[in-house]
Amino acid sequence: MSDLKRSLSEAVAAAFAELGIPEEYGRVTASDRPDLADFQCNGALAAAKVVRKPPREIAAGVVEKLSGRPELASVEIAGLGFINLRVSPATLSARANEIAADERAGASLFESPRRVMVDYGGPNVAKPMHVGHLRASIIGESVKRLYRFRGDEVLGDAHFGDWGFQMGLLIVAVTDEDAFVRNLMERLAQGSGAYSPTDERRVLDELAGRVDLAMLDRLYPEAAAKAKADEAFRDRARKATAELQAGRYGYRLLWKHFVEVSRVALQREFHALGVDFDLWKGESDVDALIEPMVRELDEKRLLVDDQGARIIRIARESDKRELPPLLVISSEGSAMYGTTDLATILDRRRSFDPELVLYAVDQRQADHFEQVFRAAYLAGYAKEGELEHIGFGTMNGPDGKPFKTREGGVLKLHDLIEMARAKARERLREAGLGAELDPAEFEDIAHKVAVSALKFSDLSNFRGTSYVFDLDRFTSFEGKTGPYLLYQAVRIKSVLRRVEAEGHEPGRIKIIEPAERELVLLLDAFETALSEAYDKKAPNFIADHAFKLAQAFSRFWAACPILQAEDETIRASRIRLATTTLRQMELALDLLGIETPERM
Repeated sequence: MSDLKRSLSEAVAAAFAELGIPEEYGRVTASDRPDLADFQCNGALAAAKVVRKPPREIAAGVVEKLSGRPELASVEIAGLGFINLRVSPATLSARANEIAADERAGASLFESPRRVMVDYGGPNVAKPMHVGHLRASIIGESVKRLYRFRGDEVLGDAHFGDWGFQMGLLIVAVTDEDAFVRNLMERLAQGSGAYSPTDERRVLDELAGRVDLAMLDRLYPEAAAKAKADEAFRDRARKATAELQAGRYGYRLLWKHFVEVSRVALQREFHALGVDFDLWKGESDVDALIEPMVRELDEKRLLVDDQGARIIRIARESDKRELPPLLVISSEGSAMYGTTDLATILDRRRSFDPELVLYAVDQRQADHFEQVFRAAYLAGYAKEGELEHIGFGTMNGPDGKPFKTREGGVLKLHDLIEMARAKARERLREAGLGAELDPAEFEDIAHKVAVSALKFSDLSNFRGTSYVFDLDRFTSFEGKTGPYLLYQAVRIKSVLRRVEAEGHEPGRIKIIEPAERELVLLLDAFETALSEAYDKKAPNFIADHAFKLAQAFSRFWAACPILQAEDETIRASRIRLATTTLRQMELALDLLGIETPERM
């Protein structure tokens, strides 16, 4: 099954070829002027420079070749040589019925799927997630769903930050504050090391009553600030980091407790956002690989000694600006952030052998990933182009700066979700929606509305851009918002429940009215939106399609009565159109990670 744009491109390309002009000039796009045509081809203007003929002369030749084709109601020349194409009602009806019969609503599958890894989320252990994690989580989740939907074998990895200098900072801060924990660490350091799983569980249970996430959240910024001002404290934290990575038993148990208390909160926030991972790995999972990897890098003569540290020089002669080397081992002997990233690439190569790894991480980390990727290529852990950073901008406040609380602090993600839920409840009550529902169902719908507002406001922007967060606007049931799309989907569901209650059946689609024509052309454009989103790793193309589809259905709803249609054949056709629109809209929303309620 081929979408109309592709099939028309093939026909127009063949017409160009018959005129002795390369086929690539026959590319067809949706018309900029839908009042004049459904599709257009601008290739005659570009080809004119190559074949040295007037563009209108080339266009006239193409139009002559296309004349009489049954799928076209008209093919005309406009302006300097634009070729306008309008699809015949019969062809449009046939395409609509193809989409209606397809459980994927017109979306194709790749014939040659790939193994793809998506690295996203990236929260740090022992720190609550904040608004800065929102974009990574929902962009990564959407890209993962999109690639999987197209047929790729995809794994999503949270990739926790659980093994760097911040762990040493917390170990020192916690042991400084809590005498019991400090004494426990000292006793374990003096022991034989022959501890059973029962001993380990006992220690973890003891820690559970004393060290919680609130304590870690309070201590971390204090410790980070102190490390900048107090050299002795910083050295102790560096030593603790090195001892943790070297396997000091007590520190390993304390670190394991940090991970346990953090994961409960992390899973809560991810679940609330409809985000899930196939792998819940962290930097620590590749610890065993680092020592042999460093030896291998040394054997390959990639490591260079530099002031007591060990680095990989990754600069290239073609660079337009200087990129610093990748720091692999610090002067204190610790593995660095880039080292664990490099070991993670090696681990993924051995365990999954991905053909593409996508990193959904803040655009400000671009240089870091360029360093790591180049080091991986030099080491032979990946081929050029197999690693890609899909960076994104920031979510900003009204002042245009990264979003903060009123007090100037970083807003926790949990608090943001609660703010969105509260606003969603308010919006539902203002609109008189859900008043007859029981409290549990109302809360479920309010949560779905809140998540749709957060996700759609983000994903409707190209990921590389920053945007201003406006909860009032994003939770509105009007305009280009997630709640508006949910409302349209729920409205279709309501109509279809009435259709079923009255015993009506869907039938073959037959295009008669302009609003039906517009709706089918948008249903056909799903494939184009998916292709653009896939190629650019940019879910905003799907968000744009879903919004346009909802608008087109609204116009169809106003112009083409369904239940009130007197002709049974027309009513059956419109029922099928409504059913197909709902299926495609829900598929698009699911790719954005947005769940639609059954009613409001």
